[in-house]
Amino acid sequence: MKYITRSFSALFILLFSVGLFAQEAVFSPDRLQKHIDYLASEKLAGRKAGSEGDSLAADYIRNRFREAGATLLFNNGFQYFSLVADVKAGANNALTANGKEYAPGKDFQPFSFSATATATGPVVFAGFAIAGQSGEMLWDDFGAVDVRGKWVLALRGDPEPDNPNSGFIPVSSDRAKAMAVRDRGAVGLLLVSPSTIERMDQPVDISFDKSVSDAGIPVISVTRKLSAALLSLPVSAIDSLEKVMLDKLVSVGFDTKSSVKASTEVVRSKVTSRNIVAVLPGNDPRLKDEYIVIGAHYDHLGMGGPGSGSRMLDTLAVHAGADDNASGVSSLIELADWFGKKGIRHGRSIMFVSFGAEEMGLLGSRHFVANLPVKAESIKAMINMDMVGRLKTDQPVVTISGTGTFTVADSLLDLHTNNRPFEVVRAPDGYGPSDHASFYSEGIPVLYFTTGAHADYHTPLDLPDRINIKGQKAVTELVAVISKDLASMPQTPVFRESGSRVQSGRYSRNLKVTLGIMPDVSGAETGGGMMVEGVRKDGPAARAGMAKGDIIVAINGQQVANVYDYMGRMSKLKPGETVNIEIIRKGQHEILIVQL
Repeated sequence: MKYITRSFSALFILLFSVGLFAQEAVFSPDRLQKHIDYLASEKLAGRKAGSEGDSLAADYIRNRFREAGATLLFNNGFQYFSLVADVKAGANNALTANGKEYAPGKDFQPFSFSATATATGPVVFAGFAIAGQSGEMLWDDFGAVDVRGKWVLALRGDPEPDNPNSGFIPVSSDRAKAMAVRDRGAVGLLLVSPSTIERMDQPVDISFDKSVSDAGIPVISVTRKLSAALLSLPVSAIDSLEKVMLDKLVSVGFDTKSSVKASTEVVRSKVTSRNIVAVLPGNDPRLKDEYIVIGAHYDHLGMGGPGSGSRMLDTLAVHAGADDNASGVSSLIELADWFGKKGIRHGRSIMFVSFGAEEMGLLGSRHFVANLPVKAESIKAMINMDMVGRLKTDQPVVTISGTGTFTVADSLLDLHTNNRPFEVVRAPDGYGPSDHASFYSEGIPVLYFTTGAHADYHTPLDLPDRINIKGQKAVTELVAVISKDLASMPQTPVFRESGSRVQSGRYSRNLKVTLGIMPDVSGAETGGGMMVEGVRKDGPAARAGMAKGDIIVAINGQQVANVYDYMGRMSKLKPGETVNIEIIRKGQHEILIVQL
């Protein structure tokens, strides 16, 4: 029966396409290259969100949309949003231990997620500052020491540094340790890197972790020399303590005779970026109030450096981002021109969106879907292009993800992917590391086109002269005919869940349970909870009545201020448990009972 249904769908699309669309998309390699050359030029300096290059890129894209005859939406084509672009140590960082003053930047440094605060108290050493289980190994660095009202000095790392599947991973991050000591009443956390983690004895550089939320207490990276002074031991004692714990698999904790007074100041820099949005109205009175969104992010990494996402951390240079993602924007501009100036008929309206701040956590697309210019149910599909300019010449492959997210997707691809100068690899999952994920979490069908990563990805070597422009032309032509059919076929694509609508990756690593939600990974500036951005149908959260927009503020009575708190709380839960989750919904506090 499934075979018959799919064959019918394919036949329907074939007859529809042959009957209405005689034109095959043809694009100019020179025009595609021209857009890339400008967007990836030295003048735009890597298009970091909130920078002058970011603004110049936005102006360029808006002007091209206007020239194509598209109607500019929002504020003359710009949908503005604010974000935190950088985090730096302020001028008021100070640390005094046992009457001796230490130098910020040299002896200590606040972590990017440290609260701006002042705290005074005695110092207690608490091993790795973790409590948990990995296999048969139980570990508790807090069992023998009382940390309430004290500064906790602890080693970075965990008891199983060589085990990639260690059960300690969720509780061993710097942030997780801060939450653990905060929950136990500590006034602050001092973290020291043994030489196995940091060969040079220097504090961790403050770097932006793409969250505007802090840990609620001061969290400071200290050198081994400073730590040894607090312990009244030689500098080699830090490595010796780690060796004892790793060799004997025993926690070490004790009160010291030291006291610390420290002030931390972390300055978060706010900037403004924007999405660029334009629409070409549909030609069919019955379909024109429905929309197909075609999108591509335009931001990149600026000059690189720590915290930027660059893979060459020691190199400060323009990260031009020719493939990532000037290529996708170039194709987006030419698609707008093709649909507009060439007069291609399309029943549904087509919305062209170039997203800002994708590299900082899909911020632009997440803002867009939360503040749509039309009703969410009127958007029938979203097509995303991210890195479409480096088609390999020896084994040319284009990957299309999201093929399982709506009916007729495979039939549509069957019709248009034959006789292309590349192989098409299909991936049904609708979630992925680009802007289409924001739409998929809202129950919107998606297709994500990419020619894949390469050695120049997120480095200064992703340059315009390395683009395979003929290959990109061929990819753009495929996107064009698929978009054209989606915009005009009488039948409406019907959403299907294909893969989790909950974000995977570093925030959910090694969790034994899941609520079945998409968390707000950008944090919350006030530390007032973690917003739920999507709820998976039939997941534990959905069964308990949780909904998009709910703000989780506590799990089993323990505070959840942001996504990091949330992941820390979830890491301690097991399948089958029943948990009480406190949420804020429309300003009112409610308790949900969730069966995991």
